[in-house]
Amino acid sequence: MGFTADSVGVRFRMADFYEVGREKVREFATAVKDPHPAHYSEDAALRLGHETLLAPLTFVSIIGILTTKQMFEEYGWASDLRNIMQTDQRFIFHRPIVAGDRLTGELCVESFRHSAGTDIIVTRNSVLDDKGEVVLTAYTTLIRRDDIEIEGIG
Repeated sequence: MGFTADSVGVRFRMADFYEVGREKVREFATAVKDPHPAHYSEDAALRLGHETLLAPLTFVSIIGILTTKQMFEEYGWASDLRNIMQTDQRFIFHRPIVAGDRLTGELCVESFRHSAGTDIIVTRNSVLDDKGEVVLTAYTTLIRRDDIEIEGIG
């Protein structure tokens, strides 16, 4: 089973929350080469009005990947994630992500189109805190082809 026009409107929520850890914030900031002091020092974050470390903006990709993977598995869409490519993404931040947040991802298939052998899927991804308040909304466009051969993969 794969994506079809019937996939539009499908909603999925992560089974568990993701707790944002202080060291994960620091590791992620280092990995993406973001030197902002508020990712490493509570004092620097406090000077910006936050009690704990601020996560880099792209930290949210962790929640997005976890939610998408779980949804694909739930609906049997995980045929081969190597054949799926993200082509566009738009973030709307409602507040910063900080160490200590307990976040849950919620994903909805907004649209589906099949054209020239390619599935084009748009999802709306909401990241919610443990109070159910929206931290971030993201819109992601994915393209998927089943007939692509990946070099070196059997």
